[in-house]
Amino acid sequence: MTDNNKTLTEINKTFEEFMLILSSFYDEQINKIPFEGSWTPGQVTQHIVMSVSGFADLMNGPDKKTERQPDAHVGNIREAFLNFDIKMQSPDFIIPPVKNYDKAELLLTLDQLKTQLNHIIPVKDMNKTCTGFELPMLGYLTRTELANFIEVHTKRHVYQLKNIYNKINHLN
Repeated sequence: MTDNNKTLTEINKTFEEFMLILSSFYDEQINKIPFEGSWTPGQVTQHIVMSVSGFADLMNGPDKKTERQPDAHVGNIREAFLNFDIKMQSPDFIIPPVKNYDKAELLLTLDQLKTQLNHIIPVKDMNKTCTGFELPMLGYLTRTELANFIEVHTKRHVYQLKNIYNKINHLN
């Protein structure tokens, strides 16, 4: 069984790290393309905002009793997203638009999402399956699985944001 308090602690640490890296970019770097085929720091952040806000809504939405181990998909989710050697494609519905992003707005939104998760995870039944949306290839997930997804998906993009920072600032 997964320890949801530990997962929430990791989500908070990961969000803090993401926000710290985002804060380290100069405002004019937020919308800079670091290399061909890459998102800008603003787009990476918007992708996290779109993903996490969708999952928060899902976790607050309709649910049902789970007919399997509530953490059955956690291992596969963690293994896939923490393998930085594989390139993943984002589903179309969370591809961030190409536009100018405001660093302060993005940081505020991330902080609000972190607060929202801190109000959901401790009070919701994390063993229930969320039925508001079926994820591609995974199906309906429990709140436990969604919380783990948020953690490792954001960690993956911390790694990406660090690489972008290093590239923009010629550190690699």
